[in-house]
Amino acid sequence: MYIRPVRPSDIDALCEMAKNSGVGVTSLPDNRQKMQTKLDKAVTSFNKEVPESERLYLFAMIDPSNDAMAGICALEASIGHDDIWYNYHVGKTVHASKDIGVHKITETLYLSNDLTGSSEICTLFLMPDYRKNQNGQLLSKSRYMFLAEFQQLFGRDIIAEMRGYSDDEGRSPFWESLGRHFFQMEFSDADYLTGLGNKVFIAELMPKFPIYVPMLSADARKAIGRVHPHTEPALAMLQAEGFEFNGYVDIFDGGPTVSSRIKNIRAVKESRLFEVSINDQAATADLSRKDGLTLVCNRRFEDYRVILVNTANLSESTLQLSTEQARQLDIKAGDSVRAVALRPQETHA
Repeated sequence: MYIRPVRPSDIDALCEMAKNSGVGVTSLPDNRQKMQTKLDKAVTSFNKEVPESERLYLFAMIDPSNDAMAGICALEASIGHDDIWYNYHVGKTVHASKDIGVHKITETLYLSNDLTGSSEICTLFLMPDYRKNQNGQLLSKSRYMFLAEFQQLFGRDIIAEMRGYSDDEGRSPFWESLGRHFFQMEFSDADYLTGLGNKVFIAELMPKFPIYVPMLSADARKAIGRVHPHTEPALAMLQAEGFEFNGYVDIFDGGPTVSSRIKNIRAVKESRLFEVSINDQAATADLSRKDGLTLVCNRRFEDYRVILVNTANLSESTLQLSTEQARQLDIKAGDSVRAVALRPQETHA
């Protein structure tokens, strides 16, 4: 499997992904026109035809056996410019009275645009048949290599919005206890409208005053900052790279936002440059194992590529690649590549 930038011809595959993504993945609306707009923006971003702050970098995972698109992921250079960016900030209000001996700390939710201007890691989706053989790790972490190589194109901080908790029927307890009272629509409908970029209704209908968390249902309170069960592996991956909860949650499902300084992301910080040597006897990668795998990317902007290789092929300054691996990376012997261990190295006390 390899990662490359999206192409104009990918529209049908992107629409199929959107159809499969389900409720809660607002960056993949099941709407061909919106997906075409997203694809066009990504293509013009890689062609450097839009300002750096407005760029969307959309990457596809390709199965070389049939050229099928297996997954999608993206980086947003700076959020909240085309569309207003809303979150709830989880805060505290203190009520105290010495006369009656009361000191009460109450958790609150404040409607906020604080994250405007941050870079974002987003739009991660892997087709069900491909959720194996480290494909999720490759797809997600391929973006860190792009960040490492082109750090100047992004802000200081990067965030990731995580899909919030909902039950097997797609019911969000956070939405049922809060959003429904103001929007009078189903969670899936509000979610869909947001994915289409129709966010004016949020500003018009959301309460402008803080929400006192104890007034929400017990299930809604438990959902604040909690991810959907299917999103737990993605959250664990981000946390292993240095992302932490930053105190903001989604206004619809209460899902957490995590963030990191780009320079502090493990894969960015630890990645190194190597010179390529072509050797068809190079060890192949065992994708059934979690260890012994290394992410490798070429250093080209428009023709960016990422693959997984066997760590045994790395020496102090050289990386051995097979002819096929070099073809997938679109490089030749003597070229420079960037590489980093797929997973953080375990440390033992």
